[in-house]
Amino acid sequence: LTIAVRATMRVVVARAEGGLENVALEARAVPPAPGPGEVTIELAAGGCNFADLVSLKGQYQDRQEFPYVMGLEGAGIVVAAGDGVPRETVGRRVLVVSKGAFAERMNAPADRVFALPDGMDFATAAGFAIAYGTAHGALDWQGRLQKGERLLVLGAAGGVGLTAVEVGKAMGAEVIACAGGADKLAIAREHGADHLIDYRSEDIRARLRDICKGAKGGDGPDVVFDPVGGDMFEPVLRQCAWNARIVIIGFAGGSVPQIPANILLVKNVSALGFNFGSYLRNRPDLVRGSMRQLFDWWQKGALRPLVSARYDLAQAADALAELRDRRATGKVVVTTGRHAG
Repeated sequence: LTIAVRATMRVVVARAEGGLENVALEARAVPPAPGPGEVTIELAAGGCNFADLVSLKGQYQDRQEFPYVMGLEGAGIVVAAGDGVPRETVGRRVLVVSKGAFAERMNAPADRVFALPDGMDFATAAGFAIAYGTAHGALDWQGRLQKGERLLVLGAAGGVGLTAVEVGKAMGAEVIACAGGADKLAIAREHGADHLIDYRSEDIRARLRDICKGAKGGDGPDVVFDPVGGDMFEPVLRQCAWNARIVIIGFAGGSVPQIPANILLVKNVSALGFNFGSYLRNRPDLVRGSMRQLFDWWQKGALRPLVSARYDLAQAADALAELRDRRATGKVVVTTGRHAG
């Protein structure tokens, strides 16, 4: 079943390995009719992620062959459905987590598509799944965060860090937000952080001792959400509570920390990795359940996604530069102009 047909579409292409100078807008034929188990989505917006930059450098674990259409998530309307997909899927407002989302249309597996709750606009939806899915999966499945525990979020005003602040609060944690500068920390506070640490001007270990003084297990956080890595990792590790769990999300700080195993041993600390894409592939049931929980929290007002910048599809390189330069607070999205609302 198909709603409409267009001859060409705009797409954002990574032409070669390297920097943003290799990102270009191109015109391509619209995708063919969806195959079995697939849908075609006319996209309104795509969400920008740090993984887009890592992939462009040829360093992402799921390497793509150049040239390729960029973007890992988006939102829009299903306009065609392949065999095995319910006919009523056509016409639904959805978000999608699949490669090639920086485009006006894409084909995607139906199991990577999630119907939007009433009232969620496309720009919000385009940046929702990966950031919030990462935060929830990391804190629940890996971090085993419990109500009343202390959660430290590094990079707490960034696209994924800010979602971890909100998800941590929704799970009943006491949230400590760490970011660079008063403006970013103010955003973390607005989204629920209980305590603030400015890593540019404050000693992280001293502030953690002060905030967590007298806490069960020691003067430090029980769970750490770390999308930053770099120089902050070791001082945070040394100040963790006994039996703490550090969940490693990424390395926006630019370097991969080498973990001193003796500290893990002495403090009974667990260092755990989390990759949302691997759960999509290996445990789609968990991801679908997570999306239901996240949509429920959003509908109740516990999650307040921040879209800090919107760019036209033609300005995708400028949008990604906000992430590269660590200027972004919340999510950055690119829009196609295809749908409003």
